[in-house]
Amino acid sequence: MKLVVGLGNPGSNYDNTRHNVGFEVVDRLLAKEPGAKYALKFQGAVCLLQLGGEKTLLVKPLTFMNLSGGCVALAAGFYQVEPTEILVVCDEVNLPLGKLRVRPSGSHGGQNGLRDIQNRLGMDYPRLRLGVGGGEKPDLTGHVLGRFKPDEKTGAGEMIATAADAVLCWLTDGIDACMNRYNGPGNE
Repeated sequence: MKLVVGLGNPGSNYDNTRHNVGFEVVDRLLAKEPGAKYALKFQGAVCLLQLGGEKTLLVKPLTFMNLSGGCVALAAGFYQVEPTEILVVCDEVNLPLGKLRVRPSGSHGGQNGLRDIQNRLGMDYPRLRLGVGGGEKPDLTGHVLGRFKPDEKTGAGEMIATAADAVLCWLTDGIDACMNRYNGPGNE
């Protein structure tokens, strides 16, 4: 069994913000399964289903980005899932819009949702970071809590679709194949 965790903030005022691209990827995966719905459990919205031939728990922590670790730890503990079997999907300001980066482990890199998960589970869990740009901006909080500009929406939508495909690749083919396929030129 594997967990796919999309990070974001709950509430309609955060819908379609850069910080919520993790939620959007998980929602896209859920939409592939007719009739699948989230249930409220582990301080999050979760759905257990088969994806890519793998029993998978989709998780959207509803504790706000900076406190995501509690939800992830509860779900992983309940299902006895090791950190290496948890893929966390989140925004990344240090990647240009549209770029993906898959890693088997590593630091939080300043991303507060990853920081909280790292505090609970350590650093040895895979992560899929989605580039939302803005790493050079003085007001990063305003940037990540903002919505994509009209000229960015197409690129953001394509990135979310590609990220959902990357999650399916991770589920079916593993982390190495996923990195080889989705860490393309310009992502390093």
